[in-house]
Amino acid sequence: MSSTFVIADSRDRDEHKYRNNCDRLPDYNDLTHALEEAVAADNSGLNNEMWGTIVDRDGVVCAVARTGDDRDDQWPGSRVISAQKANTANAFSLPARSGGLVPGLSLSTANLYTAVQPSGSLFGLQHSNPVDTSVAYGGDSRRYGHRDDPMVGKKIGGVNVFGGGLALYDEDGRKLGAVGVSGDTSCRDHIVAWIVRDELELDFVPAGVSPTGDDNMIQDFVPAPKTDFPFSPSGFGHPFCGFGEEAVIPGLPMDYPTGS
Repeated sequence: MSSTFVIADSRDRDEHKYRNNCDRLPDYNDLTHALEEAVAADNSGLNNEMWGTIVDRDGVVCAVARTGDDRDDQWPGSRVISAQKANTANAFSLPARSGGLVPGLSLSTANLYTAVQPSGSLFGLQHSNPVDTSVAYGGDSRRYGHRDDPMVGKKIGGVNVFGGGLALYDEDGRKLGAVGVSGDTSCRDHIVAWIVRDELELDFVPAGVSPTGDDNMIQDFVPAPKTDFPFSPSGFGHPFCGFGEEAVIPGLPMDYPTGS
């Protein structure tokens, strides 16, 4: 009997280390600054204003920010999409200490695109963790993108399978959560998210499926033999978006190196 209580107490103490996880992550001001810097640094895609969201390791929304002078300057639907992307990258990435065939495997939302297509190995994944609509659309709309955005402090849920979501890692390879960006083409969303993560200095990615060993977007679609249907040889490919992003994405690991 006593040993049972000791184990439970030990687990309680261990779990206590992970409470208030937002305290370990950048705050609203940090995210706003990083998002503004990233949007200014890249003018590919449609050059739209952006939404950004940070979630912690449990999927709790820690901060929601936007660029532009007013909340009408961005696509309204992209606020929740940015949160979905953050939730997805957090949900399907691992810390460096994890086991598995690829320890510390980090998957960006862009890396999931191919696997969820019909006949793909993860087909249906995008329906597996629905958004909590009461969190997504509750509260005063005038607070959207502010420090007290109604999503903050709540679990948003959702799975999004195109570019713009990246896990956040500290220098010890601990996964602290993730960032999601939305408001433009999915390719530019990925670019801006990559620069945001670099600005936040939480890009110590342990491992990934891209040729550079990180979670960069892979754009390797080619016509399949006999059918000409687009095919990704890597199994982790993402389509081109067609607004100049393909000239930027391959160079991201060189221009904004992970872990630097």
